[in-house]
Amino acid sequence: MTAIREMKKEDCKSVIDIFNHYVGQSFAAFPEEKIPYTFFEEVFLKSQGYPRIVAENQEGNVVGFALLRPHNPIPAFRGTGEITYFIKPDMTGRGLGTLMLKYLLEEARSRGIKNILAAISSINKDSIRFHSRHGFEECGRFTGIGLKKGINFDVIWMQLIL
Repeated sequence: MTAIREMKKEDCKSVIDIFNHYVGQSFAAFPEEKIPYTFFEEVFLKSQGYPRIVAENQEGNVVGFALLRPHNPIPAFRGTGEITYFIKPDMTGRGLGTLMLKYLLEEARSRGIKNILAAISSINKDSIRFHSRHGFEECGRFTGIGLKKGINFDVIWMQLIL
């Protein structure tokens, strides 16, 4: 059984370790180099006032995290959030992404957020499929703007209107 709880600063190492797995092994995370633990402070600051959660297994270990953050800090865009979530590779395919997404969507609605955006690498077919299955629709594509490991990719924007 997996439990969802609010993310704390003490989750820094677990969250960054999960994220860095995807930095090194995939196109799900855009950086080319692993990020330092100090980057967690920036993530925490940028998502302030928005829901940010971790998923824990029965032993209390963090096995995934998810958060919303402002799409743009200008007040005109306060009803739009960007979503981010990553799950330990050995925990994918078990419904954890859906569980975290549902939690974030409920929180978003309660805070008056009407639009959820996701920026996804065109190479990350699993994420595109996941978001499509959960009602997100492609709303934009920036062709060839990403470059990682010598490979160009598009950034696909997907949107869910709540």
